Amino acid sequence: MEWEIVIGLETHAQLSTASKMFSGGSTAFGAAPNTQANAVDIALPGVLPVANRGAVERAIRFGLAVGGEKVINRRSVFARKNYFYPDLPKGYQISQYELPIVKGGEIRILTKSGEKAIRLTRAHLEEDAGKSLHEAFPDSSGIDLNRAGVPLLEIVSEPDMRSAEEAVTYAKALHTLVRWIGICDGNMQEGSFRCDANVSVRRAGDTKLGTRAEIKNLNSFRFLEHAIEFEAKRQIEILEDGGKIVQETRLYDADRDETRSMRTKEEAHDYRYFPDPDLLPLEVSDAWIAQVRASMPELPQARYGKFIAFGLLRDQANQHIASREAATFALATFTGAPAKEIPDLSNWITGPLSARLNEANLDFAHSRITPEQLRTLVARINDGTLSGKMAKEVFDAMWAGEGTADEIIEKRGLKQLSDVSAIEKIVDEVLAKNAKQVEDYRAGKEKAFNSLVGQVMKATQGKANPAQVNEILRRKLAG
Repeated sequence: MEWEIVIGLETHAQLSTASKMFSGGSTAFGAAPNTQANAVDIALPGVLPVANRGAVERAIRFGLAVGGEKVINRRSVFARKNYFYPDLPKGYQISQYELPIVKGGEIRILTKSGEKAIRLTRAHLEEDAGKSLHEAFPDSSGIDLNRAGVPLLEIVSEPDMRSAEEAVTYAKALHTLVRWIGICDGNMQEGSFRCDANVSVRRAGDTKLGTRAEIKNLNSFRFLEHAIEFEAKRQIEILEDGGKIVQETRLYDADRDETRSMRTKEEAHDYRYFPDPDLLPLEVSDAWIAQVRASMPELPQARYGKFIAFGLLRDQANQHIASREAATFALATFTGAPAKEIPDLSNWITGPLSARLNEANLDFAHSRITPEQLRTLVARINDGTLSGKMAKEVFDAMWAGEGTADEIIEKRGLKQLSDVSAIEKIVDEVLAKNAKQVEDYRAGKEKAFNSLVGQVMKATQGKANPAQVNEILRRKLAG
């Protein structure tokens, strides 16, 4: 029988505030160990936490982006999540449990079978723990408490994903969204965006969920995909051999491309949640929500709809909303362009321009070629001024800062030869000088035709319109 994979993701997005969730400690990355852990972060006697208003506003922004005002709880509660671990200085983590700030919402993704909504269970505010350092010491572990207290938004999905590919697509969409609305920098290498994957399997057609394993701290999309694929295969093999799945927390070993058992999975009651007595309930007013809404950018789905309205295919439109900067550049490029040129503009943006930006480690906001320059380049291709080869030369020159397409065409003498009578004259000369190739072509050897085209292009220094050269050559060779 076939198996079905069931996946839910818990994603921790570090909120882009300068200070921590409940203290004034710095959140800057890369400081020397334990230099950014203050009295509140390490829970010295007598200290009191104070909620970071900027972190709350970022949570409100997220709620508005995934479901609007209806998913934002006007009253939420901070709770203590009790567990003992060396990098947790208080002996508990301040989080939210029964009353999170965001409840519900969805992220829409594009799958092979069409658009799919991934439901969100909740998004709640919490503080991060510190970090255990195992590699720095030969026979012991160190503790760095710089991250202790860093503000996080934990975003929990429903188990709506059915493949590693869907899970990665969802994670990428979520990553794009939190960067787009400015609540998280999305830097996975620094731990600003990381996922825990809850994976289970069941027989196709079953409605009851299987026993799940949670794979912790996946900080790359590739690791997320590989970890889910390995874990699903592991569970299927155990069940087919008559075994049972143990509910547990597992780690992914990228070097061995496998998951390994870490500890048995705790249930909610194991954490002994209770409201934090040092923090009042969090009250969010309608006026506050309206204020945050007024500062929100246009969301990815709205931009996606505009690109579809421009006549782009779904995959093309999806590529242009990979980041807010990319979408802004594309929209500026398409606006004012003739409808027939928009597919070509889209291809230049997602092809040559994206490649150059990646090579230079730049985003679209810092592109060396402007939307106006790109529109002019494509217009010159469509009006016959430039051949495809010439256009690449002009593109390279624009990237190097030599000016607009028209300036470069004029300066380099790159105008395409499209005069039919002039091309016919050159074709006649080439045919007269290459009687053997003419004979070969008429004998059915197609390669001879390509050679003749090359001769004409060489005679015109590559400036002849290739389509006209082909048409004139075939007409004369048929005569």
